[in-house]
Amino acid sequence: MKYHLLGNTDIRVSAIALGTMTWGEQNSEADAHAQLDMALEAGVNLVDAAEMYPVPPKPETQGLTERYLGSWLKKSGKRKRIVLATKATGPARMAHNPQHIRNGYSRLDRRGLTEALHGNLERLQTDYIDLYQLHWPDRSVNIFGSREYVHHADEDTTPIEETLGVLAEFVQAGKIRHIGVSNETPWGVSQFLRAAERLGLPRIVSIQNPYNLLNRSFELGLSEFAHREQVGLLAYSPLAFGTLSGKYLNAQPADGRLTLFSRFVRYKSPYATEAVAAYVALANKHGLDPAQMALAWVNTRPFVTSNIIGATTLAQLQSNLASIDLALSDDVVAGIEEIHARHPNPAP
Repeated sequence: MKYHLLGNTDIRVSAIALGTMTWGEQNSEADAHAQLDMALEAGVNLVDAAEMYPVPPKPETQGLTERYLGSWLKKSGKRKRIVLATKATGPARMAHNPQHIRNGYSRLDRRGLTEALHGNLERLQTDYIDLYQLHWPDRSVNIFGSREYVHHADEDTTPIEETLGVLAEFVQAGKIRHIGVSNETPWGVSQFLRAAERLGLPRIVSIQNPYNLLNRSFELGLSEFAHREQVGLLAYSPLAFGTLSGKYLNAQPADGRLTLFSRFVRYKSPYATEAVAAYVALANKHGLDPAQMALAWVNTRPFVTSNIIGATTLAQLQSNLASIDLALSDDVVAGIEEIHARHPNPAP
């Protein structure tokens, strides 16, 4: 395993992180514990969860992911061996955002964040979180497949300074160590950094955004922040919900997330499918597993702190973990860039 510094901290996190959003929906508690054991054995130390998980979010399953992780922490006694990351859900401003979190109150203000953190800590059975992330902004932004930014001048939002001030109190109380953002924009990142400098508050240390061969939009505005401000990317959906493995090209596997759930439509467009077919053909031409090629490419991007992989089976997890040892040739990288030029960001 390889390791990178988390932002401007002295914490070294594994270049591959274990994602958990299937736990409680597609994975049982025993599955979750087995995945944790395998990941740690491979050198993974960063584990990423969320208040909202599992996905798709439902009232009857909400919080199960953190509960499964918490029961493993209690059983294994390995709390100090992992860098524990989780998230506070943002407000339901988009149609598919969950309405049930915290009884419908998911603002990123004092009340919302205090209730969120209390629930996180209780389910995880720990008294501190290493990296506490805001799952999405407390304002309308173009995320989760939305291409166009629509401005709402009179929208009621929680000021970033207020959110950061509450999180700073959590840091001072020892309940969280560091702060991260997720599904954030260049403007939002700049405001968090500006507020921290102006008010003497903790800086954000990471950005968890989607990043894969079908969605390289992070490169357009955020990658420079990652380099210049030491706010590295925690890349989620590196396989674009499994599409980059090629398994959906000629069939609809019964246990596939895109087969089971209808909410991930951005990976099903004809444009995305054309791009996937090209990447799979490139991998096959060079004798590579398509999923491992896609993951290895993310692993080596210079602004990526950690690549968050998820799996529903141990075989998938083992294969994904092995991507850390795959070195892509210059010809493969050139082929990836050529395909990207023809199919730029078909699934943002």
